Amino acid sequence: MSGGSRHPSLTPVWTPLFLSLGGIWLLYYWTQICRRPRLVSSGHLRRFLESHCPVVMEKFCPTFWCPGGRLQTIVRVMLASKNHRLKVSYRNEIISTEDGGQVSLDWMDNDESPQFPDAARRPTIILLPGLTGNSQQSYMLHFVTQAKSDGYRCVVFNNRGFGGEKLLTHRTFCAANTEDLARVVSCVHSRFPDAPLMAVGVSLGGMMLLNYLAATGHRCQLRAALVFSTPWNVFVSTKSLEQPLNYWLFNRSLVTTLRNTLDKFRDVISTVLDVDHILQSRSIREFDERYTSMVFGYDSCDDYYRDANPYDKLQKIKTPVLCLNAADDPFSPGEALPVDEVSSHPYVALLVTAHGGHIGFLDGLFPNHQRYMNRVFSQFATAALQQCDELKNITSNGLKH
Repeated sequence: MSGGSRHPSLTPVWTPLFLSLGGIWLLYYWTQICRRPRLVSSGHLRRFLESHCPVVMEKFCPTFWCPGGRLQTIVRVMLASKNHRLKVSYRNEIISTEDGGQVSLDWMDNDESPQFPDAARRPTIILLPGLTGNSQQSYMLHFVTQAKSDGYRCVVFNNRGFGGEKLLTHRTFCAANTEDLARVVSCVHSRFPDAPLMAVGVSLGGMMLLNYLAATGHRCQLRAALVFSTPWNVFVSTKSLEQPLNYWLFNRSLVTTLRNTLDKFRDVISTVLDVDHILQSRSIREFDERYTSMVFGYDSCDDYYRDANPYDKLQKIKTPVLCLNAADDPFSPGEALPVDEVSSHPYVALLVTAHGGHIGFLDGLFPNHQRYMNRVFSQFATAALQQCDELKNITSNGLKH
């Protein structure tokens, strides 16, 4: 062969196949996965959301390489552990409780807020983290950073034992008991009576917040509330988390964190309970059977779960609240969402994305922060804290039902 001859093309024959498959996936992704969330709401609250929160009508496009619920949940945790932590300066405060315990609050006062320079009237947001979370969780830091940008004051209500404070009693927290939250809301409201006040709860924090709204009814001191990835039916959530894959991915690590936290306070807890027996728990349900239900006076774990269900208390809620859930959340499966009950509720709105997992809602090619949750948070907070007359209209019309 002469030196000027060319080699045959080395282009693999399967390259066109990969391009075709990629094109099919992108078409499927854009037409079937990127979808508008389902907004379940009625009357004045629905019109309020459509008018002031455009995010409820926008498509949610999850990161195309991890659209599924489990992947969204796992990747969010992995990104949170690898990304540099947002810099938030908190002012810590410890407040006492009636049972002799104490609660740790982390404040972001935002004293340099250009939007609301008057501290007495600066809108305030109480934030409730999830089951094993605190003010340093990535989703909390993103909310606080967003709130600071929007001009608001924030205070993170850390559950007992998770805020760095000493545990003074054998009791930590549970989703059904709202005494500590009521103490915090009353404390914040009394200090800033002229400042609009709302609360935001994530996962178990959302359950606690919804139970608080139901317990206080029209007496609630919050102007509005927002919850993310809230488990609505604890029995359904427990069954889902005990499926083999979900157990190894989520349940086991959560109960390990709970056990480790309890072990730190064994001196005070062991005066009432057998700590070693509790530390043998291998699932969240076992932990709740051996510790949570006993500490809070329930005859059984099932009794505790029935009392913790926000699903059964919806009709008692008299405060406007928006609830964001993903239909593929392994912690709160789509079949547990109270779609029928919310469809005619004057105060409760349910925003359901097809994908997003548990506290995931990752979008963008390389997701490095929770943009979708931040948009929902920012838009709803701005509407709730600054559109006073319209919110009062929702409340007054709800009284007629």
